[in-house]
Amino acid sequence: MHPSARLVLVLSLLLPWVALSGPGAAAKRGSRRAETEAVVQAVAEGGAVPPAISRLRFLREEAFAAREITTTLSTVHEERLRRNLTAVLAGLGTRAAEPTLARLASDEDSAVRMYAAQGLAKLNSRLTQVMIPLLEDKSSGVRREAARALGASRNAKMGPLLVKAAKAEKELEVRAAMLSAVGDTGDAKQGAALKEFLASDSESTRFAAAKGLCRLGSPDGFAFAGKLLGSEDRFVRRQGLELYEGVSAKKAAPALKPLLEDKDRALAASAARILHDGGDASMLEWLVLASWNAKSDEKLAYERELETLQLRDDRRKAILRKAGVAQ
Repeated sequence: MHPSARLVLVLSLLLPWVALSGPGAAAKRGSRRAETEAVVQAVAEGGAVPPAISRLRFLREEAFAAREITTTLSTVHEERLRRNLTAVLAGLGTRAAEPTLARLASDEDSAVRMYAAQGLAKLNSRLTQVMIPLLEDKSSGVRREAARALGASRNAKMGPLLVKAAKAEKELEVRAAMLSAVGDTGDAKQGAALKEFLASDSESTRFAAAKGLCRLGSPDGFAFAGKLLGSEDRFVRRQGLELYEGVSAKKAAPALKPLLEDKDRALAASAARILHDGGDASMLEWLVLASWNAKSDEKLAYERELETLQLRDDRRKAILRKAGVAQ
């Protein structure tokens, strides 16, 4: 058969499928967007925030939803509704929301500013210039979320600013957020400043400083965590484990890998999840297989961590098939 004739034959076979799939795909997208518009409108009329965020993320039209919310915000003036719309926008986790969130960070309403900072933190936004002024905001909630957002920016230049703000901060919860965020910036030069806070009279301040030090990979932070992990009290040990949240698996492994054999299986499961979050992908398989082999009263500990990781059923089945324990 001549090449051109063969091409005509192939196209004649494919075009009907393209014709069928094209409008169908467009119709599905149109349906999703119509529902997205309805969800946004429901929030604008007083609908609950958490179900709206869940539904919009399920529809996978986050960018479209962000544009719809931006447009809707320009027409909504009631304080409560503006707050709810901003909270939904912050929860979408889409880069398309970043410009609007940056603008809302200087809104006259403190709750709107707080939600805007939360959204910027979720995006690891580099727009630090809009967040820095919020460290001196009159609202403690705004200061707290601004600190977290600046830490999430992973901008080492934010380290000294956060330390300075922490030294002046009177609210313990806000100060703790600032100290933890110093570790997130990755500015190792702030280790000495954080170490000074380990002598604070406030337990929450000491703990937050240790968390910041651990995230910087500081031996002082790991020593603090090690003392807690060595306690006989299981709740104190879990506090020690919490200090490794946000630490790379490479740095956390020496302390956490031995915990995988700990008799406290909830502690072991959490250690595995933290190592996974830190970059050790093998810990997902470890959790799945540990759950598969666990007794009924222990299984819940593993499933809690797998739920946190939002494990899909098809991924679980693939891991079990690979291990030869399921079809």
